[in-house]
Amino acid sequence: MNQRAEIPLPITVKLPTEPPPPPLPEKERARLQERIKRLLKERNAVLVAHYYVDEDLQRLAEETGGCVSDSLEMARFGHDHPARTLIVAGVRFMGETAKILNPEKRVLMPTLQAECSLDLGCPANLFIPFCDAHPDRQVVVYSNTSAEVKARADWVVTSSIAVKLIEHLKSRGEKILWAPDKHLGKYIQSVTGADMLLWNATCVVHDEFKGELLAALKRQHPDAAIIAHPESPTAVLEQAEVIGSTSQLIAAAKRLPNKQLIVATDRGIFYKMQQAAPGKILMAAPTAGEGATCESCAHCPWMAMNSLTNLAEVLETGANEVHVEEAVRVKALRATQRMLDFAASIREKNHGD
Repeated sequence: MNQRAEIPLPITVKLPTEPPPPPLPEKERARLQERIKRLLKERNAVLVAHYYVDEDLQRLAEETGGCVSDSLEMARFGHDHPARTLIVAGVRFMGETAKILNPEKRVLMPTLQAECSLDLGCPANLFIPFCDAHPDRQVVVYSNTSAEVKARADWVVTSSIAVKLIEHLKSRGEKILWAPDKHLGKYIQSVTGADMLLWNATCVVHDEFKGELLAALKRQHPDAAIIAHPESPTAVLEQAEVIGSTSQLIAAAKRLPNKQLIVATDRGIFYKMQQAAPGKILMAAPTAGEGATCESCAHCPWMAMNSLTNLAEVLETGANEVHVEEAVRVKALRATQRMLDFAASIREKNHGD
């Protein structure tokens, strides 16, 4: 059976038309940072930031007792932290995930317009009937999805535990319906050999990395190690010494002996990667190039919408609160909690080895 023919055609995702906010004068940056620190204390709030947002926001999260991490640790941290208000600097599905896990807390975001091409590329009105047409498959969705899609899933997963989860399901004899990232799905399928039916969506950042250009850059820097996120195309992953989630790539940057690293993921990660591997030279993997067909140029246009200015405004006004319909939240919590429990079991096993 030709499974690919059953999958809806990829959905055209419109990128934001507004340019990212311009750099602030140093005096204004310092003023906003101090204002944000004061407001976080006054509002009993904690800042949770993704690796891909502006480094000013990452630094603020560090300095104020918040969290800078991948989406799995962001969810875990927000759930465990006693603050009554969570400020999620990232994209919309991250704020929704925080609300799914913390219905009693107020969840705010610097902007509610920060989307994700994977989320947009897997709308619930198309995905749910597709799942219904394949009742024999376990539905596993990447965390980069809406609350409605998570509510239809059997499992939610992040890239840091995706391979282990699919191996677990394969060992039980399960067949998988995977969504939304086709590159990550293909990678997991190649590693595990699992029977996986893949949704057809991509990350606008990682899909732009080019295998031929990467090979050319490697020839210019033969001693550099290539490290890549598995949302990248196969032509990129085939050249990588290390393939892993954002947190796994940071660990690899620290561990590898190479002085130069070519990094195939959003360049926002360079802030934490440079902390972990000081002295190493970090190069962004090539895309189609500025002025050509590049849509992201190694940086998510929606992540770039998070700024000091709108973060301060949200803390001041309480605007941009994230809401998830309770019936949807309860269903989405089941699959999301499964993810957290599975991740916890992996940690326990690793500590016991």
